[in-house]
Amino acid sequence: MSDLLHGEVSKPILSVFYDVYNELGYGFLEKVYQNAMYLELKSQGYEVEAQKQIKVYYKNQIVGEYYADLIIEGSIIVELKACECLLSSHISQLLNYLRCTRIEVGLVLNFGETPDFKRLIYTNNRKTNINNPR
Repeated sequence: MSDLLHGEVSKPILSVFYDVYNELGYGFLEKVYQNAMYLELKSQGYEVEAQKQIKVYYKNQIVGEYYADLIIEGSIIVELKACECLLSSHISQLLNYLRCTRIEVGLVLNFGETPDFKRLIYTNNRKTNINNPR
């Protein structure tokens, strides 16, 4: 994974995801998994922000906002789900977060009956709406 953009952070996040899943199983609300992921990543020494505001700009005016479940090391946005399966709308949600920040890597982690994840990359050179310093 070291050849991947921010692979040195992605790999431990995925390891924590599976640790939390194996400990808690499925069926809880997303907030429970968010709290567990936050605690575990912090205990391993990672910089973690929960429910970080992401502003959406149009012509330098704020027109909306989102809240990222977790931002790790300022370089990866993590969106958590606790549903039967990941949907295209979940991927689109994370893609929008990436489009509105300078962060280029995102993970959607699903704590469903079967654990699942998707990793997205949206490089800054493709972005037109990155007034947000984060």
